[in-house]
Amino acid sequence: MDLKLLKMSDRIETLRNKMLSQKRYMSIEQALITTDIYKKNDNKPVIIKRALALKAALENIEIAVEPEELIVGNRTKGVRFGVVSPESGGSWVDKELETLPTRPQDRFNVRDEDIKIYRETIKPYWHGKSLEDVLAEKFGSEFSAISKVAKINQTDHSQGHICPDCTLWLEKGPDGIKKEAQKMLDKKGMNRKQQDFYQAVVLTMIGAQNFIRRYSVLLKQTAKINGDFNPALEKAANVCSNVAERQPQSFYEAVQSLWFLFVILQMESNASSFSPGRMDRYMYPFYKKDIENNVITNNEALEIIECLWLKFNQIVYMRNEQSAKYFAGFPIGFNIAVGGVDENGKATENELSYLFLRAQEDLGLPQPNLSVRLSKGISENLLEYAVRVVAKGSGMPQFFNDEAVIGTMINDLGIEKQDALDYAIVGCVELTTQGNNLGWSDAAMFNLNKALELAMNHGRCLLTGRQIGPDLGGLDTYTSYEALEHAFAGQIDYFTEKMIKACEKVEQGHIDLLPSPFLSAVIDNCLQKGIDVTAGGAKYNLSGIQMIQAANVADSLAAVWQLIYTEKRINGSDMLKALQNNFVGFEIIKAMAENKVPKYGNDVEWVDNIAVKWAHYFKDKLTHYKNYRGGLYHTGMYTVSAHVPMGENVGASPDGRLAYQPLADGGMSPVYGRDENGPTAVLQSVGRLDNVLTSNGGLLNMKFLPEFFATQEGIKKFAMFLRTFVDLRIPHVQFNVLHREDLLEAKRNPEKYRSLTVRVAGYTAYFTELDGKLQDEIIARTEYGAV
Repeated sequence: MDLKLLKMSDRIETLRNKMLSQKRYMSIEQALITTDIYKKNDNKPVIIKRALALKAALENIEIAVEPEELIVGNRTKGVRFGVVSPESGGSWVDKELETLPTRPQDRFNVRDEDIKIYRETIKPYWHGKSLEDVLAEKFGSEFSAISKVAKINQTDHSQGHICPDCTLWLEKGPDGIKKEAQKMLDKKGMNRKQQDFYQAVVLTMIGAQNFIRRYSVLLKQTAKINGDFNPALEKAANVCSNVAERQPQSFYEAVQSLWFLFVILQMESNASSFSPGRMDRYMYPFYKKDIENNVITNNEALEIIECLWLKFNQIVYMRNEQSAKYFAGFPIGFNIAVGGVDENGKATENELSYLFLRAQEDLGLPQPNLSVRLSKGISENLLEYAVRVVAKGSGMPQFFNDEAVIGTMINDLGIEKQDALDYAIVGCVELTTQGNNLGWSDAAMFNLNKALELAMNHGRCLLTGRQIGPDLGGLDTYTSYEALEHAFAGQIDYFTEKMIKACEKVEQGHIDLLPSPFLSAVIDNCLQKGIDVTAGGAKYNLSGIQMIQAANVADSLAAVWQLIYTEKRINGSDMLKALQNNFVGFEIIKAMAENKVPKYGNDVEWVDNIAVKWAHYFKDKLTHYKNYRGGLYHTGMYTVSAHVPMGENVGASPDGRLAYQPLADGGMSPVYGRDENGPTAVLQSVGRLDNVLTSNGGLLNMKFLPEFFATQEGIKKFAMFLRTFVDLRIPHVQFNVLHREDLLEAKRNPEKYRSLTVRVAGYTAYFTELDGKLQDEIIARTEYGAV
C-alpha cells in the first residue's frame, strides 16, 4: 500500500466542516423517555426498568442522517449534544440550567422550553431517586469531608472506561446475542436475579435491532428525496439492514456495526471512555477479504475509516461545572490502539495500522484517542510514520510501551498472559484487557500534595485554616525529616481509609441503581454467569486510583530535606510561616526553594527517588483493600485536567509554588518549566518510577517545536528517542508539537483557531474550548527543540 496515493475525499471535508459548525445543546429527549418508562414500570426490578428505558429510547429517539454520510448513527439528532441521564444525576442539572451556556468550561446551549419541561416533568419524579441524590443524602457529608484530598468519582453518572468484546459483537451481532440470552433464559434452575438479567439482555438486543432498522428505513427515504437518487445512501441503508439481522460480512458492514455498538453503549450509560481497543487486529480479516476480492480499494477503506473517525467526534459527555474542571475539553475517550505484540509476543502491524494513522493525519480531530503500542520489535516504517503523524501537531498518536505494561499486568494484577499480551487502552491512558474487564479505572483521585500540606501544618488547610486532617505535628515541631515523613504517612493512611469506604458506597450505588444489561452482554463471563457487570460479572474486577502529583511532592520534600534538615539554611518554623503567608515577606525562602534545590525531571537520582518512595507508599497502602466486587485496587499516575483544580485546593508549597497554582501536568511529568536538562534527562527521571505504580495508567507529557520534525534526520532522531523510551520501560509518553506563540494567538483570537487541537493530559481537545487557566498551563509547559 502506497500511502502517497491516498487522498482525503471531498465527502470527508464536507462532513468535517458541517460538524465543526454546529452548536452544542443540552438534550432532554432521552431523559423524557426514561422518565416515562420508569413511571409506567415503577414496581419492576431496576434492571428491567433500565432495559425497557433503553429499548424505548432506541425505538423512539429522533434520528437523522446527512446526505454525505457513509457511517450513520448517533444518540441524538444533533451533533455533540449533552445528554441528560436523570437516573444517574439530575440535581446538578437543575442547579446549572441557566449557567450551562456561560460557565468557564464545556458550555452547552439550553432551550427555554427544555428548562420548563425539565423542571415540571423530569425533576419531580427523580428527586431523591437518582444515583447522585441517593449518594448525597446518605454519604454526602462523608464525601465532602475528604474532598480536598480525595476526589470520589462516578457519583452522578454511569461507569465507563471499558473496552467491550468487539470481536463477540462482530461475530454474533445483536440477533446472535439475543438468541444466546434467550436460550439461557429458557434454562431451568435459575434464580430470579439471573432471570431478570437475561430478560433485560433480550430486551436491549431487540431495541438495538430496531434502532439499526430505523436507520435503514431513514436512509432509504433520504436516498430518494426530491426526485434525486443517492446510491451511497441506498448502499448504507442495505448495510444497516444487514447488520440488524446478522453478523457483518464486509469491511463496510463491520465498521457500521461497530459504530452502532458504541452508540448504544453511550445511550445506555451516558459515560465516558468506551473504547474500541485493538481495531487493526480484529477488523483486519474484514479488510483483507474485501481487498483480496476487489470489493474495496484502499482509498474507499480510508474514506469509511474517516467517516467513522468523524462519528467518534460527534458524541460528548456533559458533566457538572466542577467535574468539567477535572475533565476539561470533553475527553470522551474512544481509545484505539494500533501495533503492539501478538499472541506470541511478536511485534505486529498491518495495513489498517497505517490507515488509522492516516485518518488522524488527515483529520487532526480530538477523537478517537489514537494510541500506538511500541515494543522492541516495532518496524522502522510504522514507528517513523507514527512520528510523522505526531509532527502534524494534533497531539496524536500517543505511545504505550509493551515492554513496561505487559509484565506488570501479569505479575502485579494477576492478569492471564494471553489477556495481558492483548491489552488495550481506555479513556486517556488507562490500561485494560479487552472484553472481559470492569476496571473502574477512574474510581478516585488522591491529592498527595494536600496530604503533605496537612502534615506540615498540623492537619489544617493552608487556604482556609480549617482542621480537615489529624494533627500529627507541623514543620514548627518536627525535629527531623523522618518525623515529617511519619506524619505524611499518617495523613495518607487517614484519608486512604476514608476514600476506600467512599468508593465502596459508590459501587454499591451503581449495583442498586445503574445495572447495565446491554454492556454486560458484550463483557465476557456476564452472560455465562447471569450476573450484571456492575455486580462483578466480568472476568476481571479492578479499581484504579490516581495519585496526584508525585513531581510536586518530590520537589517539596527535596526542598525541606536540603534547606531545613541537611544544610540548615532555614528552620522549619520560618518555612511554615512562609507557606501560611504564601511567601509574602518570605521572598528569600521562595527564591532558595526554587533555585537552590534540584528538581524532579532533571536526572537527579535522590530527588527522583523521593517521588518513587511516596508513590510506592500510596500504592502499597491500597494493597490492603479489596473493592466491592472483590477485586484489587491499583494506582495510576495521570490527571486528565485535574492538576489545575486540584492545585486550586493546595496552599503554597516548599518547592516555591504559590497557593492555588496548578500542579504538575500529566502524572509522571515534571513540574512545567523545571525540567532544565532536556528531554533525555526527563526520560531518565521518569524511568525510575516502578511500573507497578502505573498499572492503572501513567502519563508523561512533552512538548516539541515543529522545526525538529522538518527533516528526515529529525524524524529518525525522534524515532530513536522513542526507542530509548521503550528501553527505559516507561509506560507512556505523548507530545504536543506546536509553538507557544501559536497558542497565545489562539487565546487572543479563538475564532481563527477553532480547529486547533492540543494534548491536555492523556487526551486531545480543542484549545479554544478550554478554560483560560488550563490554556495558560499548557502554554507554560517546557518546549524542546532537540533530543
